[in-house]
Amino acid sequence: MAKSNKIYFIDVTNRDGVQTSKLGLAKLQKTMINLYLNEMGVHQSEFGFPTTKHETNYLNANMELVKMGVLQPIILSGWIRAIKDDVEKTVKNTKVEHLNLSISTSEQMIRNKFMGKFSKDEVINEMVAAVHVARKHGIKTLGVNAEDASRTDLDYLIKFARAAKKAGADRLRYCDTLGYDDPFTIYDRVKMIAREVKIPMEIHCHNDLGMVVACSVAGAKAAIDAGQDAYINTTVNGIGERAGNCDLVSVILALKFSSGMAGKYHIDERIKLSMAWRIAKYASYAFGVPIPITQPGVGANAFSHSSGIHADGALKDRRNYELYDFEELGRGEPEIIETGRQIVAGEYSGIKGFRNVYEKLEIKFKDEKEATKILDLVRYANVHTQQPLTEDELSFIGKYPEIARKIFTMIP
Repeated sequence: MAKSNKIYFIDVTNRDGVQTSKLGLAKLQKTMINLYLNEMGVHQSEFGFPTTKHETNYLNANMELVKMGVLQPIILSGWIRAIKDDVEKTVKNTKVEHLNLSISTSEQMIRNKFMGKFSKDEVINEMVAAVHVARKHGIKTLGVNAEDASRTDLDYLIKFARAAKKAGADRLRYCDTLGYDDPFTIYDRVKMIAREVKIPMEIHCHNDLGMVVACSVAGAKAAIDAGQDAYINTTVNGIGERAGNCDLVSVILALKFSSGMAGKYHIDERIKLSMAWRIAKYASYAFGVPIPITQPGVGANAFSHSSGIHADGALKDRRNYELYDFEELGRGEPEIIETGRQIVAGEYSGIKGFRNVYEKLEIKFKDEKEATKILDLVRYANVHTQQPLTEDELSFIGKYPEIARKIFTMIP
C-alpha cells in the first residue's frame, strides 16, 4: 500500500562536503552546485555557514538569486551551532531565512567534547533557547540536529526531540555522525523517535562502515512507516568528511528501483534524475575528484558489459543486466573533446580571446565596455577557482555580473 508521506532530499555538499579534508569549493562553484540542485528538483541545499565571515557575501548573493527567482523553488538553508549567539550573528550579518541548529547529544561527546561545559539537561536548554531566538527573528524553517545521534541513549534522544518540537523546531536531524548505525538499528531508532514525538525526520548518515546509502534508505523508510515525512541528507558524489556522506544519485536510484521501495514510497515529485550526469560531472571537476568507475549510475562502468554472457544478455534485452536506463540519468550524449586549437578565458586573458569564448556560447555584448567589464570578472573567477571555467560558469557570469562580483568579493 502506498504511503502518504514523502521523502525529500536536502543536499549538504556546500556545508558538509566542503568540510572534507584536502578538498573545497570556491564560492562560484558552490553557487553553481546550488543552481544544478535547483534544476534537479532537490528540496533544499544547506548552502553554507552564516557565522563564518568569508561566507557572508556568497550567502547574501545567493539569497539575491532567490529573490530574483533564479534559485527557486529550492530552499537555501544555513548551518549553525545551537546557541543563541550564532542565531544573533546569522540574522545580523546575512539574509538567510532557513536554518539547522546543531548540538552534540551523545554521552561520548557531552563528556569528551564539551569537557564538562554542559550537562545533558543543559544541552537541551541551550538548544531550546537557540530555537526560541530563531523563531523570534522570523526564521522560516528550522531543523534541530542531534549530532552523534546514533551513539546517543534513545530515551534521552526522545526527550531532546520533544523539547525541540515544543520550542518550535520543524524537524529533527538524526545524525549518524560516525557511520555507526546499520540499516536495522537506524530503522528501529528513527521509527521510535518519529512515532513517539510525531516530528518529521532528517536522516544524516556517514559512510565509515560502507553502509551510508542503505542506512539513509532505512532511516527514511522508518520515518514514513511512523507517519512522518523524511528528509535524506546527501552530497553530490558522496563527497564528505572521512569516508563520505550519502551520495545523492545513489540514494535516489535506491528509492526508485530497489525491490522494497520502488512504487511503494513517495519521493519528491520534483526530482529530475536526468540531471544526475551533469551535476556529478560538475562536482567531480570542481572538487578535483574523479568519479569512481563503479559509482552507481554515473560511473564509467555503470552501463559497461564485458563478460560474454553479460554482453550477450544486455544486447538481447538491456533489462537482463540493467535495472534502469542510462538515458534516465542524462547520459548518452557524446562528450566533445577539443583536440586542436582551444582558446580559454583565464586570469590573464585578452579581450579578443575572451570574446571568442563567449561567441561560442552565443552570448553577445552590447559594446566593448560591457565586454571588458565581464572580462574583468572572468579574470577574478579564474583566480577564485584556480582552474579553467566551465561553460555554465562563464554563462552565469555573463548573465549575472553583479551577483558574480559579490560572490568573488571577500573583506578580511
